[in-house]
Amino acid sequence: MRIALDPTPYNDSVHLLDFPDVVARLGYEYLQLTPNPDFGRHFHYPKVDSALIAQLKKRAKDAGVTITSVLPVQRFGGPEPHQVEAAVFNTTRYIEIAAELEAPIVNTEFSGRPEREEESEYAFYRAMEQLIPVLEREGVALNFDPHPDDFVEDGLEAWRIIRGLNTDRVGFVYVAAHTFHSGDRASSLIPELGDRLGAVYAADTFDHTRSHALRYITNPPGNAVRVHQHLAIGDGDVDWQELFGALRASGYLDRDDALIVSNVFAEDERADEVSRFQLAKLRELAGLS
Repeated sequence: MRIALDPTPYNDSVHLLDFPDVVARLGYEYLQLTPNPDFGRHFHYPKVDSALIAQLKKRAKDAGVTITSVLPVQRFGGPEPHQVEAAVFNTTRYIEIAAELEAPIVNTEFSGRPEREEESEYAFYRAMEQLIPVLEREGVALNFDPHPDDFVEDGLEAWRIIRGLNTDRVGFVYVAAHTFHSGDRASSLIPELGDRLGAVYAADTFDHTRSHALRYITNPPGNAVRVHQHLAIGDGDVDWQELFGALRASGYLDRDDALIVSNVFAEDERADEVSRFQLAKLRELAGLS
């Protein structure tokens, strides 16, 4: 099992090439590359060339850090045709970059619109029809997170959509911070995912459904908003014992390719402290310390 850091809190203060040094300084051995101005922004084409990739690989090797995966966000679910075309075009390059980095995992989101669910699902399948051959050619896996405000938010329904692709090149990202939007069903969903669980993201969040769904109030009432956080473990309402119990029972924690990514975004001013805490806590939950 591998515990990686999502370096998003450092985007404004650390250059892309320095990320491996930061990760190593914080005690991590693994790094997931996420949207960054030097690497690639949401919905845009990646901005790295082979020379920069080679530099990044060397810096990671020198720091004793392994780049496990990359995370682009693209509009696979459109639903507009030009959005899907851009997503396929951009992601093809991201898949090639992942292969070149020897980090053969791309983790992402469905990125469609909930008010146009039918069109977005169709757009997603059409996009994947073009991308699956690229994944097979490059030897890369692509995993999806049903993100709040996506065309599919429920974890079980997202798994059904992934299963419908009929390929083991595509899997599922379980995001703890999305627990209460995705159905709060770790104990039943994780066994069903089996070896198609490609990654787990570890950050806490509050349960927005509590107190008759009045825990968060937006005005005017009835706004189509989604509220969640990416907090340090223990600062929210996620049942971490349930989650890691399900991961352990499913055999995920025993897999050599298992990937757990710390992705706390709420406390940039304490990023070093929180990152170290997360690593220690995740090792404890996984029974590694």
